[in-house]
Amino acid sequence: MSGFLKSSVGQKFMMSITGLFLIVFLVVHLTANLFLLVGSDAFNVVSHFMATNPLIQIMQAVLALGFILHIIYATILTLQNRNARPVSYNKFEQGHSSTWASRNMYVLGFMIFVFLVIHLINFFWKIKVAGSPLLAEVEVDGVSMENAYALVSGLFVDPQLGIVYSIFYILGAIALGLHLHHAFWSAFQTIGWSNIVWRKRLEVIGDIYAIIIAAGFSMIPLYFLIFGN
Repeated sequence: MSGFLKSSVGQKFMMSITGLFLIVFLVVHLTANLFLLVGSDAFNVVSHFMATNPLIQIMQAVLALGFILHIIYATILTLQNRNARPVSYNKFEQGHSSTWASRNMYVLGFMIFVFLVIHLINFFWKIKVAGSPLLAEVEVDGVSMENAYALVSGLFVDPQLGIVYSIFYILGAIALGLHLHHAFWSAFQTIGWSNIVWRKRLEVIGDIYAIIIAAGFSMIPLYFLIFGN
């Protein structure tokens, strides 16, 4: 097993499996975040459920491991590909045989990583560790819970940083969409779930999925920019 994971095929397989896991997570995460558009009570109830459900807490650790493994294998494969690339590599031919996203997956991945770190500092870290005055408990249907809605919406409507963070958030969503544009069908192809017929179908499904994810996450800052808190 260790020999397989050290091989190029094994490393691509692991990157694809972790990538598919993260693809599923994004659907769940986006669904939860879109409750921001429903209202404070709805989002706080969803956040409270995710913060107190034991299964969700276990999945957070699994998710963190998935991200770490995906980044590690992506880095290894990127370095291997660069070292193996011939000196006389023809960039013109490369541009006509692949998309911009496929040629810059690691750059897009790095952009997403930077966005993720800042996102975690602003939300996850404050909710789990540091705390914030905005998280003062509220009561919804007789249940006391942290006001996660105030924390999230507060950053988007902040008079000084709201616009800057909203633009940053939208750019992060676009980078994620471009990354998924190639990653979706590529992951299925790597694990052998793709052929001549299904390649085109997976590309279309992947494009639809990427657009939904990018547009869905972009809707959140746009909503607060337009309608406020």
